[in-house]
Amino acid sequence: MNKKDIADIRKQFKKDNELLKISSIFNVYIMKESSEIYHHESQPFEMLDQEQQDLFMKNFKKLLAGKLDEKLFELKFQREAEDSSQLILHQGLLNNDVEDWKEKMLQMVGKMILNRQYEKDIVITFIRGEYLKPTKRGNIEAEESGRDAVYSHPFILCSVNNTQEPKKELLFDYIEKEFKYNFVVDPIINLNTPIAGFLFPTFTDNSADVNHILYAAGKVHEPDHQFIEEVLNGEETMTAKDDKAVFEEIIKDVTEDQLNTSTLYNVYEEINRMSEENEEDEHPKLNSKDVERVLKSSGLEDISTEKVESAFEKIIDDNNYEIKASSIVPKYTSKSIKIETKVANISISPQDLRFVKQVHHSGRRYLMIEVEEDTVIEGFTMIPEAFGGN
Repeated sequence: MNKKDIADIRKQFKKDNELLKISSIFNVYIMKESSEIYHHESQPFEMLDQEQQDLFMKNFKKLLAGKLDEKLFELKFQREAEDSSQLILHQGLLNNDVEDWKEKMLQMVGKMILNRQYEKDIVITFIRGEYLKPTKRGNIEAEESGRDAVYSHPFILCSVNNTQEPKKELLFDYIEKEFKYNFVVDPIINLNTPIAGFLFPTFTDNSADVNHILYAAGKVHEPDHQFIEEVLNGEETMTAKDDKAVFEEIIKDVTEDQLNTSTLYNVYEEINRMSEENEEDEHPKLNSKDVERVLKSSGLEDISTEKVESAFEKIIDDNNYEIKASSIVPKYTSKSIKIETKVANISISPQDLRFVKQVHHSGRRYLMIEVEEDTVIEGFTMIPEAFGGN
């Protein structure tokens, strides 16, 4: 899935939407002390009152919010996994019998609570639905007379949510004219911040892909690897942050940590150019040969295939590993690069890195930034000074 595919299905989670049909909802309550199922219930989604439907719709939208490789991860299923989640979910997707579907979802719950101790009671929610995607946008007349032909995409979505203790409150009784202590023992299900979940299958353009699953982490750059590998049986994944760190370590190793800002700018410029040339591919990747070519094109000398492959082997233990270009230069025109010093922290865009240099003068190091306009500090316009002056 790309960001457009995710955005398309995410925006369907709203009431009175004829392009999204949710048939069943299945809620399972898990006790934190024993990691056992305390209660579960299934019912048609349309039988929920409107307020409940709205709460769940918002929960599902929050689950699918976030960027790929940061909070959302498209995972390929492991081959020949024992008690395969791919098989369980596929069978649940194809089975029209509600009881059989519940049985399959309880199998998934069993995998979630096996060898896992949650900090709070949790509620695991499954929905089974159908996403209808028009083959093309109809004009106004077509919308008035009926929709164009649509692609039908059955899916299962799971959202895992914490519970929280209700607040202890002091109330004022208008009738009795007295203050009263109010305490509700029923736990509150926190649907505002799902801690995990998934969508099966994934969708690309107008095709479903049962060989992949979209996993949603609770926090950015913090995927639950145990959940990914043991519950979903997904292949190991890297966050964009991890990918960037791998790239940085490889470059440090190859260049022996000897880079100036001009060369670093050239590296970012070359990778951005590669991304723009592959606009049709939302996920252009760099293997060891691509990294070698980028470094050579950026003006670095003494770069060899052996050096780059050795760095890949040393850092990631895989000569065939591919790094996503979007992880290295995520926002080329925004201030995504942080320059940190003891004196000041500065944010600039990769495309403006060419205006920054570290220079030596009279035995001191200076960070020099070329600017076209006067510098304003706290509302005061600075006058030019001689370089190296006090």
